[in-house]
Amino acid sequence: MIGRGVRAVKWRSVALFLSALVPFGLLVDVMSVGTLYALALLGGLLAVYLGWSYYVVERAPQYGGLFGARALAVGLVGYVAVIVSLGWLVPSPIALVHLGAVVLIFIYYWFIAFIALFHDQIGRSKYEPEPPYPSVTVLIPAYNEEGYVGRTIQSLLNTDYPTDLLEIVAIDDGSTDDTFAEANAYAGAYERVSVVTKANGGKYSALNYGLLFASGDVIVTVDADSIVDRDALKHIVAPFGADEGIGAVASNVTIWNRDSLVTRCQQLEYTIGVNIYRRALDYFGIVMVVPGCLGAYRREVLEEVFAYDPDTLTEDFDVTMKVLRTGHRVSVSDARVYTEAPATWRDLYSQRLRWYRGNYMTVIKHWSVVTDPSYGYLNRIALPFRLIEMFFLPLASFVVLAYIGWLVASGHVLTVLAVFVFFTSIVFLIAALGIQIEGEDWRLLVYAPLLVVGYKQFHDALNIKCLFDVLTDRDLGWTRADRIEQQPTATQEPEPSAD
Repeated sequence: MIGRGVRAVKWRSVALFLSALVPFGLLVDVMSVGTLYALALLGGLLAVYLGWSYYVVERAPQYGGLFGARALAVGLVGYVAVIVSLGWLVPSPIALVHLGAVVLIFIYYWFIAFIALFHDQIGRSKYEPEPPYPSVTVLIPAYNEEGYVGRTIQSLLNTDYPTDLLEIVAIDDGSTDDTFAEANAYAGAYERVSVVTKANGGKYSALNYGLLFASGDVIVTVDADSIVDRDALKHIVAPFGADEGIGAVASNVTIWNRDSLVTRCQQLEYTIGVNIYRRALDYFGIVMVVPGCLGAYRREVLEEVFAYDPDTLTEDFDVTMKVLRTGHRVSVSDARVYTEAPATWRDLYSQRLRWYRGNYMTVIKHWSVVTDPSYGYLNRIALPFRLIEMFFLPLASFVVLAYIGWLVASGHVLTVLAVFVFFTSIVFLIAALGIQIEGEDWRLLVYAPLLVVGYKQFHDALNIKCLFDVLTDRDLGWTRADRIEQQPTATQEPEPSAD
């Protein structure tokens, strides 16, 4: 038994993870004693919080109201007061931001990345596809997807899934091009494909309309510009058969048009900021976003939450939150989907403008989760991390940039260089771990520094703008990027799966 366990360990992933001891050790070596004490105290506070959260959720839910997310926030305020009074921290905004940044990088690596590593070591065989398979209805909402929707339908027809258990419903949401005709050609050739059309009402309304024609026990949603792997459907339904408490399942998203700096940075972002993060949350059953490009839901769960709402611009995040709030687990699978990413900064801006506005709208809509301890891990772990990511990090990024500018102007160039090298090395190692776990292209590591300086600030600035837009209740319409396959010179084809 021991021998088999040792051979099963993925030692390259473990070695990559442990190699972070070097930069973290160097950082600790140059820190002041007061800063180390402050970090140790905060580490103890967070360890107690996480340990207590695990005990409460898993063993003693009757104590859920004790030391929850709100109590942690109060505790952090008290923590700051203590370390300032003891002289461990100089009371200034930059000192607080700097301490927060160091703490977050420690937490992300030694908690989130560690859980993702652990998940990879034991979790990939947890949901192996095996019969009997459930009946599946795949919904494809489409608005002006000429040149795409047919390819998406064909990829679904090519999947290794029992034909008598699969139906495909394409929903033409009032397109003004030949989307309907392109999809209808497949409906005429394949009995399991149908196409319905309606007046334009948005993606949420197209999905709700498609549900009226769905008969499967599992509802799978696929964006009309996505290509699913041959075994994707078997993988994405596997968790439902293994755990009746799972209400929705996410996929692994891969970008196929990697011919520009922008798309390569996005793939690296997906690898370490989306897929790794999802693997960590999967351990607790609280994956917060089932991506629209490929996601699956139990039919009865979608009906329980009344399907999709018009309240936000990110219907996938919103409906996932609704599923989690019912008490169902949301998991991740090995199902892989290929999608086209914005290829220019302008198109990336248009896409993320909708995403980030929708994220803030969704968090505000479900704000009661933040204050209600009955939501378990969603309240105690997922939402606190998400709030820090959405509200603290973008603002802190520009405080740090201003401080770096002041340091450079004051002649402290070596200090700035040392800080840059440290954070870049950690991002580099996280990226390497993510690439190893996901089986991605190692050449993506070249772009790791841009996730520290450049690409990161682009997203931080856009996040701040979107937060302002939502809080000021501006007219928040749907923004759309230009499409490669709808350009006259387009010749791109999706890359084959690495599996």
